[in-house]
Amino acid sequence: MKIQWIQHVSFEGLGCMDTWLASSQHTVGCTSLWKGDPLPKADTVDGLIVMGGPMGVYDDALYPWLKTEKTLIREVIDQDKPVLGICLGAQLIAEVLGARVWKNKHKEIGFFPLRGDGDVLPAEFTAFHWHGDTFDLPEGARPLASSAATKNQAFLYRERVLALQFHFETTEVSLMTMYQHGSDEIVPGPFIQTVDETRPFFEHMGAAHQQMFGLLNQLFS
Repeated sequence: MKIQWIQHVSFEGLGCMDTWLASSQHTVGCTSLWKGDPLPKADTVDGLIVMGGPMGVYDDALYPWLKTEKTLIREVIDQDKPVLGICLGAQLIAEVLGARVWKNKHKEIGFFPLRGDGDVLPAEFTAFHWHGDTFDLPEGARPLASSAATKNQAFLYRERVLALQFHFETTEVSLMTMYQHGSDEIVPGPFIQTVDETRPFFEHMGAAHQQMFGLLNQLFS
């Protein structure tokens, strides 16, 4: 399987998924939009991983490639190929499927508990978050998770498209990098943690990575 992953900014990479992809039998390609890489045609890939970034799905004027990226996501979904979207990637999937993407009442930055469906995701778990936008549930999508700050944290569409607003893939290194680049967003708020406040939660990363690997195995089997 040829899996193409899309990177929007230099400081949001694959995290623990890099390990999974390296040990898999899949062929992996990367499109770094921040470098100006061209997006592939839908019929040249067997699956997509769409990562996060500080831009919004509505920022087409600032990032003209967003329009082309949305078209690619739509075409890959229409071809019944697997798509995983994380954070911005999840929001792009939601918009492509006709749902509204909008600014959440509260930004959510740090480790916070979630309630899962108890099937695809655990009934209760803790994950890392970094987002200010959220989305409505697309028609026909199955809701998978919610948190105190965000009603729609994840959904599954046609068993082949998985959208995760939170970050199971985060490692200590990737977390520190995000805090370095997003330091201006760390202001007092009910769902915002400083980098030091996240440290006691690092113990949750191992379980989160295992969850991520399990989801990858199911989606890209």
